[in-house]
Amino acid sequence: MDERAVSADALASFAVFAEHLNFTRAATELHISQPSLHVKIRKLSTTLGRPLYHRTGRRLLLTPDGEAVARFARAHDERLTQFLADFAGAPAHRPVVLAAGQGAYLYLLGDTIRTMLAEEPTRLRLINCDHRQMLATVRTGQAHLGVSVLDVLPDDLTAVELATFPQVLLLPDDHRLATRRTVRIRDLAGERLVVPPQHRPHRVLLEQALRTARADWTVAVEAEGWPLITHFVALGVGLAVVNGCVPPPAGLVARPVTDLPEVTYHAVHQPDALSDPRVAGLLNRISPTDRHPT
Repeated sequence: MDERAVSADALASFAVFAEHLNFTRAATELHISQPSLHVKIRKLSTTLGRPLYHRTGRRLLLTPDGEAVARFARAHDERLTQFLADFAGAPAHRPVVLAAGQGAYLYLLGDTIRTMLAEEPTRLRLINCDHRQMLATVRTGQAHLGVSVLDVLPDDLTAVELATFPQVLLLPDDHRLATRRTVRIRDLAGERLVVPPQHRPHRVLLEQALRTARADWTVAVEAEGWPLITHFVALGVGLAVVNGCVPPPAGLVARPVTDLPEVTYHAVHQPDALSDPRVAGLLNRISPTDRHPT
């Protein structure tokens, strides 16, 4: 393959497409027509001799080769930006990009983000996403660092343990179980629970545990995100099992559920990412000093 056949324009266009995984939105951002973007990506795929994306139902997903091309395209763009800034004798304003979910931002990363933005507002860019999207953003180079609870550690990324919490039962302080220091899953028999929507990882694991303990229960309400779940518990709608990093508001207490596994937040990054001082600096700020990559 002649490397001259791979144009910088095609790489830049593919990086935008990889971020949106939607031809219409990507073409709009690039200020070109959707057919033109199709042609660019098809030619790039043909030149490289590999499919770069595939369709699953109505969704477009990058192939592993597509992730690698998107990661290279973004790295190429960053190097070019840095070179041009150095050439002009001006500083390159390249923010470090962090991808994480709602829980991590609310209960784990807030102080670090506040401090970094106070020091230099343009130093940090944030992406809010679920754990699957977080892994995709790191794999494609859209984010330098990702943070989430991971059931299975990715074998293609470096993972650093940040913090581990028990799973706790959130309940009113006058509830019958509030007098206990800990509870077990079977203690939830007969209770109405505030739970995430079906098929969410937390919901699936909780239902499995309740089924194993033969604890009958009912859905009080389905809610997305710890703040809304906590709010419903405070309203008296039902009880909820949440990660132990979620602080109980006034009138509620949290009791560890001893037969549920602890949850661990990990930071993940590309294996060579720490050669970039921006990424190394961010990781040092959010990770305990006694943790090591796994």
